[in-house]
Amino acid sequence: MKSAVETLSPTRAKLTVEVPFEELKPSLDAAYRKIAQQINVPGFRRGKVPPSLIDKQVGRGAVLDQAINDVLPQKYIEALQENSLEPLAQPEIEVTKLEDDDVLEFTAEVDVKPEITVPDYEGLEAQVDDVEMTDADVEEQVQALRERFATLLDVDRAAADGDFVVIDLEATKDGEVVEGAEVSGMSYQVGRGGMLDGLDEALVGMAAGDEKTFTSQLVGGDLVGEDVEVAVAVTKVQQQELPELDDEFAQMASEFDTVAELQDDVRERLGRGKRLEQAAAARDAVLEVLLDKVEVPLPEGIVTDELNSRRQQVEQQLMYAGLTMEKYLEDEKQTVEEFEAELERRTRDAITAQFLLDAIAKREELGVDQNELSQHLVRRAQQSGQDPQEFANHMFEHNHIPELVQEVLRGKALATVVESAVVKDASGNVVELKNLQPDGTIGEPEAAADEADEATPEPAEQA
Repeated sequence: MKSAVETLSPTRAKLTVEVPFEELKPSLDAAYRKIAQQINVPGFRRGKVPPSLIDKQVGRGAVLDQAINDVLPQKYIEALQENSLEPLAQPEIEVTKLEDDDVLEFTAEVDVKPEITVPDYEGLEAQVDDVEMTDADVEEQVQALRERFATLLDVDRAAADGDFVVIDLEATKDGEVVEGAEVSGMSYQVGRGGMLDGLDEALVGMAAGDEKTFTSQLVGGDLVGEDVEVAVAVTKVQQQELPELDDEFAQMASEFDTVAELQDDVRERLGRGKRLEQAAAARDAVLEVLLDKVEVPLPEGIVTDELNSRRQQVEQQLMYAGLTMEKYLEDEKQTVEEFEAELERRTRDAITAQFLLDAIAKREELGVDQNELSQHLVRRAQQSGQDPQEFANHMFEHNHIPELVQEVLRGKALATVVESAVVKDASGNVVELKNLQPDGTIGEPEAAADEADEATPEPAEQA
């Protein structure tokens, strides 16, 4: 087989492949055997019809077509490997020459990964916000813990912000009850929000036995976004009583003996979480700086497909949240044009980042072991709310494992770039990233750990 490649653009190539007929012989033999099993010829057992008779009965063209369909994928892949091309989509294949018992020639046009000159990323500089943690942050977490152990007491008064009420709700449209828009005996905290516009305002001042009707819009169902009449009836008003913040509470709600110890633990956990948030921001900031240093041509077909996929995801998420695109854009104070421009920018940046990180992973000769792949499978399963084993089975059955391997490699490539970067916070302090552990703690520097290992004497050999 001979092949040649013509570069149509930085992201599209045309392969011309010439296959001698002797390389088609295994596929031709297989085609004759298959056809022999499918036809009945008097005097011959099924599967024993000779090729010459098949040529007369079925036609040589049908055999050639079957053989070519069998051999093309294999020869296409060989040509890709021979010319070091990485395809990004299905090819457009055309048979350009077929001379029986002589030669088969075909062309294949396909989008390919562009060649990328990886910029120097050693010592990249980026900036992130300071980690800010106040006493109010700690107090908020402790307050949430107290609320978990709170009790609700019935009160004989009107509801106020923060109170809990037991309510019945019924929405009607043109006098007809809206299907699925009825609830009974539901506990709701006044001022919490997130249910129906106007509900909190209606509940303030209502006592047990009171009823009220207000106009609102449903956030789901067939009437989403349309005005409906909502009748609310309060059957109970309850006041939340929090436990005292003392050592007894600390012992009941945690493993600590004193409130001070509990607060210190909350502060430490908040600090770890904020360090992880800052690290995520650092990765984004370093990647943004890196992307600014390189120009990567993108296949427009890939961009269009990814743009459509992301747009559908947004629309699906809005539908699940009971929002229309118009309402979302209104809340975000965006025009359709601004939304589309931002979506396209993010899409192009994401594809560029993938290509660039792939190139870095290749240059750094990064690999993926079984443990890393297994951990990634579990994380992806958790993100999608699926059973890890079922998720893994699906990935294997549908041949998605190479995609997952590539995701791990990209993550490792980005980690390599980030660890070699200099990231500072807004106050000018260097952000520790290289020794940051998954739980947000700072581990021992590798150099110190290596020195400690070297200082540890080897155990004496057994006699």
